[in-house]
Amino acid sequence: MSDGSGPAARPPFELVVVSYKSRAQLAGLLAGLPDDLPVCVVDNAGGVDGLEEVVKARPHARYLDGGGAGFAHAANAGALTSPYEYVVFGNPDSRPSAEDYREVVRSVAADPACASASATMVSPDGSVELGTAGWEPSLRRALVHAAGLHKLLPRAGLFARPRPHELIRVDWTTGACLAVRRDTFVALGGFDERYYVYNEDVAFGRSVRERGMHQVLRTDVLVPHASGGSGAPSAEMMRLRGASMARYVSQHNRAVVAAPIRAALALGYLTRVLQQLARRDVARAAEHWAYVLGLLTKRARVGGRVVTDRA
Repeated sequence: MSDGSGPAARPPFELVVVSYKSRAQLAGLLAGLPDDLPVCVVDNAGGVDGLEEVVKARPHARYLDGGGAGFAHAANAGALTSPYEYVVFGNPDSRPSAEDYREVVRSVAADPACASASATMVSPDGSVELGTAGWEPSLRRALVHAAGLHKLLPRAGLFARPRPHELIRVDWTTGACLAVRRDTFVALGGFDERYYVYNEDVAFGRSVRERGMHQVLRTDVLVPHASGGSGAPSAEMMRLRGASMARYVSQHNRAVVAAPIRAALALGYLTRVLQQLARRDVARAAEHWAYVLGLLTKRARVGGRVVTDRA
């Protein structure tokens, strides 16, 4: 990695942010960033919350209509139209500094075999988020996660929760603060647009490994993140999360492997439903039940529109 001095240590990049009814969150993100930072905001809500006004108030920002076709499609649109060599994908509900973005870009710029570099996302209380990165889904890993054993065996489940500054090798990283070299991203096919949202990062990691490249998780770059800060209801997004996982494991495994993975996860989350009901947390139980339904049906809706299919 560069020592942080000189023009080569500050490669120019554009921030691409996909927004869905997240005007307030996006405004908060942009307020903490310098005005001269190039930004592309891709609006997946058709302008219903006046997002274009926020974007046009910045001198180096551009606005795209994402068409409501999902995160992967919108993120790809931003990257494909970017005139910059490097692109950083960000979330409206994240709160990085400009230097955080520069650090992940430097990791990619310093290593031609590095397809992407991601910051580590942390919750408002400073704890690392479960899901900031992870590993290829397998039956063993699904069973560990379903049984809650990932709390005792943190590298044996589906999702990573590394300690700050911990060296860790993962199969995929979150797209909440992800830097790529634009040409490499395009050559890898970008994010798989068959995923409306969720698991497109897992699929991208798979493409990276198949090309003999690698991803870097910067556990020394900690970015505050209010996970789930879009305008969509939590239960709706949890069902979509389950449907996306079901689609991914079915796409990349034989049926005799995919079905047990889905069943293991469904059983694990059904147990969580019962636990939350016992605690009288009906809202949380409903979210877990929505995830189960997504896993079992492979179907989910956003705003009343079906955004997945049974393929």
